[in-house]
Amino acid sequence: MGASMLSPHEFATLMLVRHAPDQLDMNRAELDALLEQQLVMLEQSAEGDRRAQLTDQGELVLNALDAGRVSRQVFASNS
Repeated sequence: MGASMLSPHEFATLMLVRHAPDQLDMNRAELDALLEQQLVMLEQSAEGDRRAQLTDQGELVLNALDAGRVSRQVFASNS
């Protein structure tokens, strides 16, 4: 799988999967892109409902984004 940049909508969808998976529209086109890039996976409940959850790779992407945000905040406060 080759690396590609995520669109702002894909990042937003990735964050939704992490923080509010029950509010995610399972028909979002961005979800298909994230599934293809193996950043999310679908889990089937006993009731037959599908739910998106982050893969390890998806967690790494969001953790890197968080780390970059924290680094910028520290740099800005030290300036």
